[in-house]
Amino acid sequence: MNSLFARLLLWFGCSLVITVVGSAFISAWNVNRDDSDQRAPAARMVHFQLEEARLAYEAGGRPGLQAFLDTLTHVYGAEGVLTDETGRDLLTNEDHSDLIRRARHRVPYPFFRSGDMIGQAAEDGRYWFFFLQPRTSVGSWFLLPEHIFVIVAGILLCYWLAWHLSSPVRQLQKAVERFGRGNFTVRVNSTRRDELGRLARAFDRMANRIETLLTAERRLLLDVSHELRSPLARLGVAVELARTGENLDAALNRIQKESDRLNSLVTQLLQVTRAEGDPSVLHREPIRIDELVRQVLEDSAIEASARGCDLKYQAAEPATVEGDPELLRRAVENVVRNAIRYAPRQTSVEVSLSRRNSHVLLDVRDQGPGVPDEALPRIFDAFYRVEEDRSRFSGGVGLGLSIARRAIELTKGSIRARNAHPGLAVEIELPTTAPAQ
Repeated sequence: MNSLFARLLLWFGCSLVITVVGSAFISAWNVNRDDSDQRAPAARMVHFQLEEARLAYEAGGRPGLQAFLDTLTHVYGAEGVLTDETGRDLLTNEDHSDLIRRARHRVPYPFFRSGDMIGQAAEDGRYWFFFLQPRTSVGSWFLLPEHIFVIVAGILLCYWLAWHLSSPVRQLQKAVERFGRGNFTVRVNSTRRDELGRLARAFDRMANRIETLLTAERRLLLDVSHELRSPLARLGVAVELARTGENLDAALNRIQKESDRLNSLVTQLLQVTRAEGDPSVLHREPIRIDELVRQVLEDSAIEASARGCDLKYQAAEPATVEGDPELLRRAVENVVRNAIRYAPRQTSVEVSLSRRNSHVLLDVRDQGPGVPDEALPRIFDAFYRVEEDRSRFSGGVGLGLSIARRAIELTKGSIRARNAHPGLAVEIELPTTAPAQ
């Protein structure tokens, strides 16, 4: 039996039948147990009938005894026999000594017989009274119609319970099979609040993560192939021009430029790989974030001047964070260079550093066109660019903010972007350590 539904139904059904039948069996045994136990209901009943039959016989003779036994048969639907100490029937003079022997020789669990007899002797030993109750079938004396109704209702309830427990398992099984065949959009979408519902939602989260990773991997391969194809094609053209000897200096300059571009692309891809690698291999130490930002701005001042903009820096107080110095410096540098790249001429790139409770906030804002609101969550994805406002001729390959995000997340911080109207503002939030001395 390989079906979970069938196992649950069989288990619950058998448990219910055993419980009901066992309860009825114990109740019947308690009523019909050995008549030597004077506390048993049957023994007390037979003792009462013995005294009544004795009084009827001694007061009214055989007619009185006959009237009592007729009443007993009418009320209980059973036969009563009153004998003397030798087993002679006081009403018919028949020999019932076998009943005395059966009463004295009690077998365990006598209620399994198809008929039942309970016998009891008078205290003075002069009389025996036997209560004879015929049974038409084994079990009919303790299983009532009400018991059968309870069993049927319970089995229906067990069926519903087994279906309720096994149905989400079957749904999850089908989803896993479809997911394994390559349908990465399948979800269980369970609304249950129990362990099975939490298991289904854990599968949905895993499926979302796997689908995102696979989609990102495909996009990364497409973007890398596209980014490599363009400079390689231009390199081929420059080499052909160099071979012809026409304008050799321009051809060599083009080869150098495209070579530098390929080298930059490979370097940034290695940085992404490092950021996504094992965080335990990263070097972590206390870093004065205010000094690191100041050094990055000093190094970027020449590039800002060449693009016709200037840098403005405002730091509230010294702050210390813990992380990899080179990785964190690369993150801040990428954000600042990204702002310089898209800042219009004769504008300023504003950089501010402030404290908020146990975190430090670095805000970098340019005065450029910003990005569409729907593109804000994606600007930190690898190779993503807003083609209209931040186009390819700017020189980027769409990895700067992606590297920054991974570096900040490895430092247990967060990075987000917003439109500042005008311009784009990128905010980096990092947890601080003990105050710098």
